[in-house]
Amino acid sequence: MEHIPFRYVVPAGLVALCGVAWWWEPARWTLWLLIPLVILALWDFLQREHTLRRNYPVLARIRWLMEDLRPFAQAYIVEDDLDGRPFSHQARALVYARAKGDLDSHPMGTELDVYSDEYEWLSHSIAPKQDAPDHWRVTVGEGTCAKPYSAALLNISAMSFGSLSARAIEALNAGAALGGFAHNTGEGSISRYHRSPGGDLIWELGSGYFGARRSDGHFDPDQFRDNATSDQVKMIEIKLSQGAKPGHGGVLPGAKVTEEIAEARGVPVGETVISPAAHPTFSTPVQLLEWLTSLRDLSGGKPVGIKLCVGQPHELFAIGKAMLETGLHPDFITVDGAEGGTGAAPLELSNSVGMPLREGQIMVRNMLVGLALKDKVKIAASGKLHSGAQLAKAFALGADWCNAARPFMFALGCVQSMNCHRGTCPTGIATQDAWRQRGLVVEEKAPRIARFQRQTLHSLREIVVAMGLASPWEIDPHDMRERLNGARSDAIDRIYTFLEPGQLLEDADATPYARHWHAARADTFRRAE
Repeated sequence: MEHIPFRYVVPAGLVALCGVAWWWEPARWTLWLLIPLVILALWDFLQREHTLRRNYPVLARIRWLMEDLRPFAQAYIVEDDLDGRPFSHQARALVYARAKGDLDSHPMGTELDVYSDEYEWLSHSIAPKQDAPDHWRVTVGEGTCAKPYSAALLNISAMSFGSLSARAIEALNAGAALGGFAHNTGEGSISRYHRSPGGDLIWELGSGYFGARRSDGHFDPDQFRDNATSDQVKMIEIKLSQGAKPGHGGVLPGAKVTEEIAEARGVPVGETVISPAAHPTFSTPVQLLEWLTSLRDLSGGKPVGIKLCVGQPHELFAIGKAMLETGLHPDFITVDGAEGGTGAAPLELSNSVGMPLREGQIMVRNMLVGLALKDKVKIAASGKLHSGAQLAKAFALGADWCNAARPFMFALGCVQSMNCHRGTCPTGIATQDAWRQRGLVVEEKAPRIARFQRQTLHSLREIVVAMGLASPWEIDPHDMRERLNGARSDAIDRIYTFLEPGQLLEDADATPYARHWHAARADTFRRAE
């Protein structure tokens, strides 16, 4: 007898079961289950789009179910404490505990292999600095701005309304207001949900100029002035690139441009909006600095800075040369690492383009220190920072303060379900679905945001005290050690180069940056021949 293809078995079997249930009265109730399955099996059997469903009706659908459940199964069943990407279970658990006010201690010692390259450490002191201040703040724009800003050492990094839900934005800003720190708007501009809680804002302006945009997509100085002079806006950040998708523009489909999003971004409802990969307002380093200066004036004298993921080194040094030639400079530079997150990005860009935070931060630090400009330009570090120890390491590499995005999402309740790009976030954070947002109660989540930030900075203080220092800005590269292999380790300043003040001005050829320095020009971002 000829072999019967498997694709006939399930539909035939379901039909047979329906027949049995119809004639056998005790099983007749099963028809309510079997008839829908028969219809589904016939549909799979006859459709032509999916081979697996055609060959294995109904059963093939289990594959898609397993794909949907895979992130949850991995997170809750397969992974151990140190597994999990982009954030391990241990990292997420620490954030959850601090946000909730639960015990954040860890028993039995570290789970890291201290003789592997995953281990690095900060050097403590025999004489801890017990009288160190309870907390610190950093003044940005002092000496340049009419309205300098006293910033906390940990602030909420850029996340736009549209990528995040209304309730998530409102809870983040309410938490910032409770804790006395700043909330970066992301490039989606300032929404009503940023404004209503009254927390301090860092307004991020990307190449789409949302909130300061003419109908043709170009920059509108009058709209900018209206938003920038708001008392709630404390600083302005010009986004040149971001770690998760450097050098990449964006398209906001018209279907996603709701009335609320259109109101925040200053665009027509239902119209597709393009953010170009490059800013149309400037094309040279000098023009960039001149534009930043005009923004500072339009804002009424508030600090203005740039955010970038370091890419071509000569472009960074070109901005440095433009600072020297013009005497103009940003008030701060936010260094975003390639390990930074985003709601959606091409996988190849996230995996293969952009400089990680550590190398990028050291390069920006060396550019500023080497040109004797570090006292004028502050550095903010952003990229997968979730703990006091990571903040301390960022300060060791030259940071003046730090930003975090995903850890604050965890504090809101994010479970790293990896559905941000689909708009189906189960916790109501990265979605615009009203019913999904319903579970996120702003009044309950805002205190968690404030508590996580406070507890993380308390952890930073404990580390500073243990190191025998009076402030995190005293942490030097030689206070941080990294493994080279299982038998050797060395201080960070013996592994990476850290320039002395003015060294690029005095003898650039003696530094590892000589070829980048000579390739840089203040009048172009192109590499000099």
